[in-house]
Amino acid sequence: MAKKNGVTMDVGEDGVAVITISNPPVNSLSSSILSEWNEKLQEANRRSDVKAIVLTVSLNILIISGKGGVFSGGFDLNIFQKVHKTGDMSLMPDISFDVVGTLMEDSRKPIVAAVEGVALGGGFELALASHARVAAPKAQLSLPELTLGLIPGFGGTQRLPRLVGLAKAIDMILLSKSISSEEGHKLGLIDALEGEVFKQLIPSDTVKALVHVYFAQRAISKVPNVTDVGLKPRHMKKVAVIGGGLMGSGIATALLLSNIRVVIKEINSEYLLKGIKSVEANLNSLVSRGKMTQDKAGEAFSLLKGVLDYTEFKDVDMVIEAVIENIELKQNIFKEIEEVCPPHCILASNTSTIDLNVIGEKTNSKDRIVGAHFFSPAHIMTLLEIVRTENTSPRVILDLMALGKTIKKVPVVVGNCIGFTVNRTFFPYAQAAHMLVNLGVDLFRVDSVITSFGLPLGPFMLGDLAGHGIAIATKDIYDKAFGDRMFRSPLTELLLKSGRNGKINGRGYYIYQKGSKPKPDPSVLSVVEESRRLTNIMPGGKPITVTDKEIVEMILFPVVNEACRVLDEGVVIRASDLDVASVLGMSFPSYRGGVLFWADTVGPKYIYERLKRLSETYGDFFKPSKYLEEMAMRGMLLSDPKSSRSRLKSQLDKFTNKRKSRCIEVSVSSRRPGDQMATHRLQVTSTCETSDEGTNDGATRAVPNG
Repeated sequence: MAKKNGVTMDVGEDGVAVITISNPPVNSLSSSILSEWNEKLQEANRRSDVKAIVLTVSLNILIISGKGGVFSGGFDLNIFQKVHKTGDMSLMPDISFDVVGTLMEDSRKPIVAAVEGVALGGGFELALASHARVAAPKAQLSLPELTLGLIPGFGGTQRLPRLVGLAKAIDMILLSKSISSEEGHKLGLIDALEGEVFKQLIPSDTVKALVHVYFAQRAISKVPNVTDVGLKPRHMKKVAVIGGGLMGSGIATALLLSNIRVVIKEINSEYLLKGIKSVEANLNSLVSRGKMTQDKAGEAFSLLKGVLDYTEFKDVDMVIEAVIENIELKQNIFKEIEEVCPPHCILASNTSTIDLNVIGEKTNSKDRIVGAHFFSPAHIMTLLEIVRTENTSPRVILDLMALGKTIKKVPVVVGNCIGFTVNRTFFPYAQAAHMLVNLGVDLFRVDSVITSFGLPLGPFMLGDLAGHGIAIATKDIYDKAFGDRMFRSPLTELLLKSGRNGKINGRGYYIYQKGSKPKPDPSVLSVVEESRRLTNIMPGGKPITVTDKEIVEMILFPVVNEACRVLDEGVVIRASDLDVASVLGMSFPSYRGGVLFWADTVGPKYIYERLKRLSETYGDFFKPSKYLEEMAMRGMLLSDPKSSRSRLKSQLDKFTNKRKSRCIEVSVSSRRPGDQMATHRLQVTSTCETSDEGTNDGATRAVPNG
């Protein structure tokens, strides 16, 4: 089917809105094209997700481009013919001044015209009205209106002289003379030639980082002994979610959006109704933001069923437990679902911290237990950590990877440890920020420095949005696992005691009011002062003096240090997997390549030496890991494949060999009265991953006698 002509707008994850004019053969500016352009420009100015990443300040940017190798051949001359034949001047569009004179010049978001091929007349004037212009080599630019007895009508007579000078502008307009993009660049008309810019950008750190993330995200789909052994993923038709809270309702929404039937189970009618309403609210929010139609939202919602018991679990393909982080509760749930669900059903937990072996220790189906760790809000955030134990079968991992892709997530397979990959790597993030504040650094300055580095939220606003109760709930778990390198601060407890739980109740470090941006709350400083009094770590009782660079290092170098431990322990298959997880799970800036790529850019030796000095001053929280020390001393990059011990990969190898060895023949002897000894051969295949298609349906089969 041929693509409809017109004006389209695509907004990428980088916040760049690409507005494309498509009106073959020369992208002429007809009345309908100008009207659509008008609408798209207004929409782009309204949308909050149109954001800039190419400028050093927080601005928004639009890119206008023509399709088919021609920027624009100018105003549609067919309209002139119609006016001449009918004498009806109303056929002339009357929005040109609004588009070029008002909307473009008054746009709150800079507009860049990307010119390729030719830009004539009104098309060239659109480029002139833009805030900047880039052009492909040998593009042609001109205002040929005088050849038709007209003058440029979109403001070209005013804008061109300002850019190239009066003499050159008169020459171009009176003689309808075209110039090349190369000449335009020399005159200052073209800000950059795309070919030159392209060559200049290739060796830049930003391009290197973004290319790294691009290929890293594609590498995660390759999991040794899972994706390379001939298995085919099974289709998930029905999934049950236990718990309808923030995470459960978000997970359910993500599944519904991909036309998967969902059952939500809760412990009582009140909680169930809240969960169902949360799902409905998620869908309505997507409708209000133009992400889906009301009809599609209704179709998705019709696939949801709420229950208070396990009756509907008898035919589910997967269960995702999403209840509070309580070990005993999760253990009981897994014991129950093992009994009521079919034998092929995947038993998954959305836990963010608890060891999966502990969760599943009361079950007999440990090969079906896996972590499905979504990030909040689950229907929007793209990362899905697939957490495997030494017992999780390759079949289960593959099925969950396929489901993740179906629901438009990016699945990263990781090993089983406290916090898994993202939460484990970034647990020092908030603690380092707390240490800085207790050392006397202003908390709002810390947030500002970190957002300037490229993260969307500083550690204190992030805590507000997550809810400080979560930090308290997981504190003991992390303390037990990593107590020797924890910084203990009373700040969060003091915050909660003062009635501040973050955005959830309108007050934390910031004040949250509907319809307005969060504002720093000066009254929280009394809580901070009490924390400083209790920790008593300021040298001589006076605040330390640090630069912005030192703040970044004191907060993010401990994160790099923990990432080294995660890599050293083989929790991830590849170092690049951790980069993808940090970008998608913690919004680490993609233009820095992820946490390990960025660390390699800074230099492992510098990070090691800096942490060593910090540990001598402030204690073991900053003590460099053995892995970091080794890489620094050997002059190797942290992400060097040769340096990765990849315990996860060896676990996968071990598990595959283990499963193959369990496909065995068992001889069973029996004797009936009056019979001779009979030997029966029973082949157990329930745990083998072999069949005609390299898969097995999970059933146990017996081979008859003889």
